[in-house]
Amino acid sequence: MSTWRIARLIAAKDLRVEWRSRVLINQVLPFATLVMVMFAFALDNNDRVLTRVAPGLVWLATMFSLLVVVQRTFAVETADGALDALQVAGVRPGGVFLGKALALAAQLAALELVLMGAAVVLYRTEFQAGGVVLLVTTYLAATTGLAFVGTLYGGLAAGAKGRETLLPLLMLPVVAPVLIGATRATEAALGTEGATPSDGWPWIGLLTLFAALFGVGGTMAFGSLIDE
Repeated sequence: MSTWRIARLIAAKDLRVEWRSRVLINQVLPFATLVMVMFAFALDNNDRVLTRVAPGLVWLATMFSLLVVVQRTFAVETADGALDALQVAGVRPGGVFLGKALALAAQLAALELVLMGAAVVLYRTEFQAGGVVLLVTTYLAATTGLAFVGTLYGGLAAGAKGRETLLPLLMLPVVAPVLIGATRATEAALGTEGATPSDGWPWIGLLTLFAALFGVGGTMAFGSLIDE
């Protein structure tokens, strides 16, 4: 069976598990929305400040939610020995990695759309017609990078003791470039503080490079990580 077919089957399986459990809808989405609301309270409902920092808050809430989704995904896999069963069956680890990253990216993409909508309502963010292409590109590149990193480090921490606290310590420093790049590109797309779309495209290069490195590295190293 080809790597891409394995990836499609793994992604479909993970999405079916999520659809039946509704964890994203019933737990992660309310958590992410609550984070956005708390940010608004913390900044004392200052419209100018909220509008200025809205892009960063959206991506920060996404990363907090990413931790919850990744921990839950791999908890399901390790609880019944699913990863071990895949290894014993001789399934290609690269296909497992890509499939789980694809399912994670789909969940993050849906979550980010809701968070963008929350930013419009809570922070009075306005979209600029000239920045739509940049915004969509940022959305895709950042989501892909986060999915690859989340899958890689989720697999690394899956079998470790204290994985609930280990995963944030391992992953948050690594995703800092995504937080910075996605925030700056989103600011340029939205025209925050006079930024223009041309200011955001160099950051897209950083996000794309990040996603490519972790996509290739994760595909090659995932088997060794879950063996450990």
